[in-house]
Amino acid sequence: MDLINEISRTVIWLIRSGATFRICFCFFRLISADEDASMYKKRVKNTLVFYVIAECAFVIKNLVLTYYN
Repeated sequence: MDLINEISRTVIWLIRSGATFRICFCFFRLISADEDASMYKKRVKNTLVFYVIAECAFVIKNLVLTYYN
């Protein structure tokens, strides 16, 4: 069970840091590229949606594990 929790913490850390870097990258590109602004706004929105879904999946996983333990 400890291995599952450690893998889960590692994956959620990678998702959080990856989403943060992706949003920062898109904001910096949004500042410099005026003609592609709508594309980068859509990428930021999609990254935020992915992040929320990933967080919800790990919350549900934790609820299931605590319920059955």
